Amino acid sequence: MPEVTAEPTAQGRETPGGGWQPYHTLWAMLLGGWLFSYADRTITGPVVTWLIEHDHAMLGSAGHPHALGGLIGSLFFAGYMLTQFPGGYLGDRFGHRTMLAVSLLWAGVATLASGLMTGLIAFVVLRVLTGLGEGVFYSNDRSLIAQRTPPAKAGLGMGVAITGLAIGLTVATISAPYLIDWGGEVLGEEDAWRMPFLMLGGATLAFGWVTAVYMRRIGGPLKATGSTLRLLGISAVLCAAVMAVYLIADGAGMPSWGVAVLECVLAFLLIGAIFARRSGKLGSVSRNRNVLLLSFAFIAVMWNLWFFSFWSVSIVADAAHSSFQNAALVATFNAGAGILGFPAGGRLSDRAKARGWGRRPLLIAFTVVQGVLVLVFAAYLQASEKPSLWVMSILLFVTSLFFNALQPMAHALLNDVVDAAERGAAFGLFNLVGEIGAVVSPALSGTLFDHYGSWTHAVYIDGALMLASAGLYVLIREDTSRA
Repeated sequence: MPEVTAEPTAQGRETPGGGWQPYHTLWAMLLGGWLFSYADRTITGPVVTWLIEHDHAMLGSAGHPHALGGLIGSLFFAGYMLTQFPGGYLGDRFGHRTMLAVSLLWAGVATLASGLMTGLIAFVVLRVLTGLGEGVFYSNDRSLIAQRTPPAKAGLGMGVAITGLAIGLTVATISAPYLIDWGGEVLGEEDAWRMPFLMLGGATLAFGWVTAVYMRRIGGPLKATGSTLRLLGISAVLCAAVMAVYLIADGAGMPSWGVAVLECVLAFLLIGAIFARRSGKLGSVSRNRNVLLLSFAFIAVMWNLWFFSFWSVSIVADAAHSSFQNAALVATFNAGAGILGFPAGGRLSDRAKARGWGRRPLLIAFTVVQGVLVLVFAAYLQASEKPSLWVMSILLFVTSLFFNALQPMAHALLNDVVDAAERGAAFGLFNLVGEIGAVVSPALSGTLFDHYGSWTHAVYIDGALMLASAGLYVLIREDTSRA
């Protein structure tokens, strides 16, 4: 069946007199989408930490609770990873506006349902389904911004919109202790963990409806029925595959990190089948050297993002022997830095390109600085018997500032090296490969903590991976004349 792209192009259009432009409203709406979808996925980490600290029955009598908790996060990202490429393809076919609205409504329903589950397996299934629905957001968000923003401001637009990621991380991390305390008062101590999912799921559902109304206003009717049915069909198959791998591997006694690796293998087997069926346009994206280099370099970025996002509260609490509430407050310095870093990185990237320098040198520099700072953080944890909360806050903030700034640089560079008709597929492939880091990181890091009794080894691995990714960026060929 031929692909249909029904999205009207508004790139470069500005209203007379300057000031607030229609694409600014689009950026703001997508910022909200990132905020709610990231709050929904981030809340799992603090809740799992609380469940472990309170020896909650949800985790059973696990002998390695951090490994099990990390695996729950990894399985979410297994689902999230699997719809990256199909999500981009569906966006190219049914319209990026449609897929963005469907993704948010799906996330709201699945997050609400997560808070109603009574058993671990059912909870894991809902987390996988949440990931499958949220997985279609990224490629369509990046594509719609590129389509409806003047080229000279594409990097800034991507940076502003994805600032919602940092706000969502901050909201989830800082609100988790208070929502759980409130849950204890309303639902009872045993069910206190449900409240974060119920509140954030409801808020996401409401914002998803607002997004659907906005997307209809800017481009006409949404192809919601066909796209939702197609996504439901894909997700049913993928969810069954993810859970089958999990149950078989767990039953065989495989360690949590091994299960996560198997989920990555599953992802590439399934995506390989897609390439085999549609080898034309999709194959050209997969053979683009620059796309592949950016994609594999981004494994380290997603590893870093979800190592710290999932385990930052636990890292601080264990190192400083602090309370759950204090650890959550310190961890927000890691999340909150993106509010400055994302738009700053996008703007710096646009200016570097406009001056003929290209985006790549800045991306390399920021990645190297960030990697070194992570290694400094690891050395500080190793050298201090009881690290200072203030020092950890400063290190987390500065490290995260560089980390968040480099992400829109990479996104804008990817947009520069692919044709407009391939954006959805390219961003889908990019985030699919990058999500390998998000799938493996929580489970492997939790396993390392259970083995060594410290987060230091996991932090060192994280920093080394970031420096390795800088080496891949060096190999990218950028046409700096395209300003």
